[in-house]
Amino acid sequence: MNKRLFRTQFNQMETTEKQALMESLAARYTMSFLGLHTFDRWGQSCTTGIFEKDGREYVFVPGDTVTLGWERFAVGLDQDSREELDYLFQEWEMEQDPEEMIRESMAPVRQAAIGPMLVGRKLEELCWETVTMDDPRLSAHPDWLKQFREFAWSDLDSLTLHQSTRIERTEKGFQICIYNRTDYDDLLAGLEKQGLSLPTADEWAYLCGGGCRTLFPWGDGMDYSMHLHWFEDMDEDEDRPYDMEEPNFFGLSIAYDPYMREVLKAEQFTTCGGDGGRSICGGLGIFLGFLPCSPHCKPEVQENDELNGDYDFYRPIIRVEFI
Repeated sequence: MNKRLFRTQFNQMETTEKQALMESLAARYTMSFLGLHTFDRWGQSCTTGIFEKDGREYVFVPGDTVTLGWERFAVGLDQDSREELDYLFQEWEMEQDPEEMIRESMAPVRQAAIGPMLVGRKLEELCWETVTMDDPRLSAHPDWLKQFREFAWSDLDSLTLHQSTRIERTEKGFQICIYNRTDYDDLLAGLEKQGLSLPTADEWAYLCGGGCRTLFPWGDGMDYSMHLHWFEDMDEDEDRPYDMEEPNFFGLSIAYDPYMREVLKAEQFTTCGGDGGRSICGGLGIFLGFLPCSPHCKPEVQENDELNGDYDFYRPIIRVEFI
């Protein structure tokens, strides 16, 4: 086993040695090595390699043995989080302690040995296929084309016909997509043909939290100073990502939107990182609305194998073989 691929020794390596290791990984997996970059956030940091292949950026994440899961606050709720939860519990006339309720949503505490990985830096869309206007599947639906024409003369930015087709206004014109129904097994098989996989629940928890013992990577409470999706309007600065969307300490944009469920590798179709927005739609507020984004939240086994292109997203990974 190459211990240099694991976090303790990897973080201690000299820059030149780390550069050579990253270049060897790029050659082994036929990737372009874009260089080393230091990611520092929420008390954790990692100087690691960024790669590119087939138009997708990957980052090398060293392996580690970490404690995952949650059973109690490591630091405790701050005043703002406590006040929000106390208010909700009074409104619901609940006598249960907030910590006890949170614990029910969390996966059990466990030790996990996580191997080194090359990880897709961003979540990717499922089911939607980009097409051109002359695609015969579009002309087979005159009603779609009629709505497209109406959209073109409107001031809307996008139009989506539920699980059918979508058109978006871009700087270069319009982007059109068609919805293809896809199931979980097809996704896994398609990735396997490309030499790719999805993270397991333990791998995902590590990628999201890095082994943190607090409820969220930044602490036990919600950081209300952050610009949060669904709770703040970013129209004045549309190109700016929300704070939780910024790269974490591994360089990954992960667990930043409760509406976006991240598909995992499991025996059944399973997701983490969001609940499809159920908590926010249910009026549970910021803290409980973003609780599904905790690295320790229980993975959710879905009722059937069909992926939902509106809520399900995926992150390809390559498990690095030891040399």
